[in-house]
Order: sequence, then C-alpha cells, then structure tokens
Amino acid sequence: MPKKILITDDALFMRVTLKNLLVNSGYEVVGEATNGKEAVEQFVSCHPDVVFMDITMPIMDGISATRAIKQCDPNAKVIMCTAMGQKNMVVEAIQAGAKDFIVKPFSPERVLESIAKVIG
Repeated sequence: MPKKILITDDALFMRVTLKNLLVNSGYEVVGEATNGKEAVEQFVSCHPDVVFMDITMPIMDGISATRAIKQCDPNAKVIMCTAMGQKNMVVEAIQAGAKDFIVKPFSPERVLESIAKVIG
C-alpha cells in the first residue's frame, strides 16, 4: 500500500509541484492544506504517514502546526519546507518535532530522499 502524504503550502504552485512528484513516485497524496490550521485538521482526518509543511503561511505557521500535530500524534512525521534565508527557523522546526527539512527550491531527489529518511 502506498505511503500517504499531506502537503501543506500556501502557494498553489508548490503544492502542485510536490503532488506531481509524489504521485509519479508512487505515493498517495491524501490532502492539501493552504495553512497550518487546515494541516492540523486534515492530519486528524486523513492520518498521513508524512506531512510536508511550509514554515511561512497565513492563519497558522508551519512551526505552530507541527507542534499541534505532534500533540495529536507524538509519532507524526513532519518534513519542513523552508525558503532560502529561513535557516534560523530550521532549529525551531526541529525543536517543534519536525523530522527533516528541505530548502526551496528543492530537487526531486532531495524530496524523495527526505521521505525515505523519515519513514525509515
């Protein structure tokens, strides 16, 4: 059974890019969220194996959403996606419970490597 993935990013282009890569690589995208609040709600309803989480979003940022998801499920696997220049936020994301992070613009290989790393 393919691993289920939730994509969270306020930019439609990023969600579409990630979704195409993941689906073409054999993963099932079970949801797309445009902000952290939606991500937490979809995490609870979809129970994905991995969550891709943008850091900077409206309503609720990715770090707050990661903390909320980890409260729901301490074993949740969250991969943070950060733009260049937000490296200082990576430490905060890891402290919030993120398992890995990728920097935008990312290569398809880096995304797939990150999933393999967090799924084990």
